[in-house]
Amino acid sequence: MNSMSGKQLAKLLEANGWILLRVQGSHHIYGKPGIASRISIPIHGNKDLKIGLLRHLLKTAGLLESLSQEKTPEQVANEATDEQPEANNTD
Repeated sequence: MNSMSGKQLAKLLEANGWILLRVQGSHHIYGKPGIASRISIPIHGNKDLKIGLLRHLLKTAGLLESLSQEKTPEQVANEATDEQPEANNTD
């Protein structure tokens, strides 16, 4: 998993239905209708979040599983070439 900044994580949460509830100092507090938990993201410019905090926030948001299941473009390209039917040599 690659690290990301607080700004990038905030954009990811907003794209997945999370709403910015309030800002308290440098922390942006997000909530989602129907989910009781709140997520507090420290936003300090473009400084990357530490990996443990990032994993915890993604897990709380329910996004950790979906991100770990995503495939890289290289994996998708490899699968596409593997699925191409080979020419049948019926001599």
